[in-house]
Amino acid sequence: MKIECFTGGFVQTNSYLIEGPKGYLLIDAPSGVAKWLAKKGISPTDVLLTHQHYDHIEDAAALQEAGAVLHAFADYSPELTLETRAQGWGLPIHVVPYRIDRKLAVDGTPLELAGLAFELAHVPGHSPDSVTFHLSAGGLLFSGDTLFAGSIGRPDLPGGDEDLLLSGIRGKLLRLPDSTRVFPGHGPDTTIGEERESNPYL
Repeated sequence: MKIECFTGGFVQTNSYLIEGPKGYLLIDAPSGVAKWLAKKGISPTDVLLTHQHYDHIEDAAALQEAGAVLHAFADYSPELTLETRAQGWGLPIHVVPYRIDRKLAVDGTPLELAGLAFELAHVPGHSPDSVTFHLSAGGLLFSGDTLFAGSIGRPDLPGGDEDLLLSGIRGKLLRLPDSTRVFPGHGPDTTIGEERESNPYL
């Protein structure tokens, strides 16, 4: 298994290209990732969205047009992406509408794609639809904007709840082995052990 990180968009959002035994998939779709993939000559079959805030989905429509299947916890809506609110803040945001092809089930059933099995956890508090993807076979966690190196996701955006976020992190993410590598939606990677030991929010 090979993982490459692309960082793009207005707020430097991470996207992760994963090469599994049976193909490629992508975690999140920030602005610029579609062109990056095209230059590499790679067309992922599936795109997994950790949540649908605008900075994580700006290239979702382009990837879907190229044939990728979009997976998310909830259907697309301008309220969920925050695009209207961001435009009100004066940010140059333009989201091309897309459709969610497959809704993510967080009932304990692994999501099997590209020859890999992901364990899903719904961890709202930053966004109502936030989901993390855990590859237990590789000891990897794709945390979106729930958990960062030394920080947590902002709980002060619409639909946010700090208590809900912290309880979800403690109950669903910190139970993972300390050696689990965490790949967040922004900033550098970290480990569960490092965050358990030194994250000031936890």
